Amino acid sequence: MSDTNARIGEIVGSNDVVLFMKGTPLFPQCGFSSRAIAILDHLGVPYETVDVLQDQEIRQGIKSYSDWPTIPQLYIKGEFVGGSDIMMEMFEAGELQQVIADANIAGS
Repeated sequence: MSDTNARIGEIVGSNDVVLFMKGTPLFPQCGFSSRAIAILDHLGVPYETVDVLQDQEIRQGIKSYSDWPTIPQLYIKGEFVGGSDIMMEMFEAGELQQVIADANIAGS
């Protein structure tokens, strides 16, 4: 598992915004991943995604890495933010936009 944690750490550390999700931005494979992508697209920030369906080690490892049992999972500047429900709550309250602004991530 330590190799998987190192891989996840590298992904999280090398991207300002990264979403571990089921599927891809064009073809999300669950409603929660679809909602998370819709929020990120609406914010207009550049982001990377990791399709956990393509890598079982990452799919299981991300849950222990974050100590969060579900996918999708959003990380901003290396910090775990939450899943799609938390993203939606933060977005609706303006908090997600503030986190992105505070992280100096430029949107389009």
